[in-house]
This record gives sequence, structure tokens and C-alpha cells, in this order.
Amino acid sequence: MSVSHKYRTFNQLLDDVSIDFSTQAHEGMIEPQQLIKVATRVNYDLGLKIHRTKEDIIEVENKKVKLPADFKYMNYAWVCGEYKILNTPPSGTTIDTTQAKYTPAPDGGDIGPCDDPTCKDVCVVKKECADSKDPDYMLIQNVGAQQYYTWSTFFPLRLKESAAVQCDCPNINAQTADVAEIRDGFLLTSFNSAKVYINYQGAMEDTEGNLLVLDHPYCNEYYEYALKQRILENMVFAGETGASQQLSLIEQRLRAARNNALSFINTPDFKDYLKIWEVNRKAQYHNYYNMFRSYPPAS
Repeated sequence: MSVSHKYRTFNQLLDDVSIDFSTQAHEGMIEPQQLIKVATRVNYDLGLKIHRTKEDIIEVENKKVKLPADFKYMNYAWVCGEYKILNTPPSGTTIDTTQAKYTPAPDGGDIGPCDDPTCKDVCVVKKECADSKDPDYMLIQNVGAQQYYTWSTFFPLRLKESAAVQCDCPNINAQTADVAEIRDGFLLTSFNSAKVYINYQGAMEDTEGNLLVLDHPYCNEYYEYALKQRILENMVFAGETGASQQLSLIEQRLRAARNNALSFINTPDFKDYLKIWEVNRKAQYHNYYNMFRSYPPAS
């Protein structure tokens, strides 16, 4: 499913928990440093769908380039070919600094803006070719006031397997001479210099390095009950009377909240089904229509 990416910081989550456990908070029984790892574990349990998908163009020099600070996992990457420098956006696009990712209009004509407010500077434009069902892609980068780089040619890049590369990443099995690997926050390549487009999952952190958690009604209780469970567990270890009974109740609520959160996260939504439909439609077109493309039209 495509999770709506609304987040709140760990401190905001802790404030909500502290309101429910006001007595424990007043008596100093809530230690934030002990609870950060609990929120991190819940993020990991919910999986990669809660991470925000991001894209960027990085420039390789001397066979290496540092990956973005918020880089977590690689989805796919391409080596960019030659680019053109334009003073205005390509026809049919309107790029600004707050919203710069674009998708085709429903009628296949002009390009309309994407509804993802996190897209900045880099966008992939997809158009349908006039004589083919295969889409034509253009990569656009806003590099300054009234200056845009555009690419229309790309080359495959083979990535070596690592913890930072997704198992289904198409670059793992790419048959090409250009090879790269991710090591210690850097992309190390077999070629000396080039621009590389990367699509990746961002880390669950804000620009200041604060831990982020998903902010959604179906998932908030999972985070909150997980923190409450650890707080009560610490109170039991400290010999607080009555904490064990409260812990038993919270653990029951925690199991139910976890099941609800995972059920929501793992349920496909309309966009997921639409992608499946598009893949199936393209496969059927390839099987039953592409064979006739080489034949001239009947006179």
C-alpha cells in the first residue's frame, strides 16, 4: 500500500504518552533515552512502507560520491547520459522549489504536478510516445533560478548486494560494465565520473536528526502502547507496587494495537492495485500486439 507519509517526532510521541502517565512523568519514571530504541523497533516492525521514497542526482568524482544524509535503502539507480541546460522548464511542465515531481495528465497531454509535497529539485517526467505504447522518460533537475538540466538518455548500473540495497532492486542483476557498491555512506563506482540518478528510501529522521514515527490513527496506538509497556516494565523491575497488573493490561492492548497497525500497513490500497493492473496491461500488450509493430500498415 502507499502509506500517507505524515510524521511526528519522537518527542511529540513521548509528550502524548506522558499525558496518559502524568503521575509517572511527574515522579521521573519516564526516561526518554530508554524509550527511543522502543520507537525505533516499532518503525522497523512496520517495515519500509512507512519510509518516504526520495530521489536525487549525485555526481561521481574520482570513482566515488557521498550518498544523501537521509539515505537508508536503495530502490534503483541509473547513470545519466549527456544533459541539456535550459533557462525555462520543458514544454508542458511547471517546476518550482516546493513541488517539482510530475506525472502525466489523464488525457495523456500536458504534464501535471505530483501531489507529493516532498518532491524538490529532481523529477521524472513520463510521456507516451505517439507511435508506441512504451513510455518516454525525461529527467529534470532544477539547479538554480531559471536553470534546468534535462536528461533523456540513461544507462544501467549494476549494484553489488549489500544491506543498503533492496533484494528486489533491478540493479543487482543488471548486465552492464558499469558497477557500483555502497560502502560507509558512499557510492563507489567502476567509472571515474558521471551523474547518477538514485531513487531511495529515506531514513526516519528529520533534517535535525530527530527520530520520526508514523503519524496515523491506525498506528499511533501501537507506538504509544509499546512505550507504555516499557515504562511499566521498568517500574516492575524497580519494585513499584501495582505495576505488574497494569503491565498485564497494557500488554493485551499492545498486542491488539500491533495487529491493527500491521493489518493496515500490509493491506494494498487503490494505487497498489492500479500498479498491478498497469504491469499486467503492459505485459499483455507486449504478448499480443508488439509482434505486429514491424509490419507495414495495410494499403
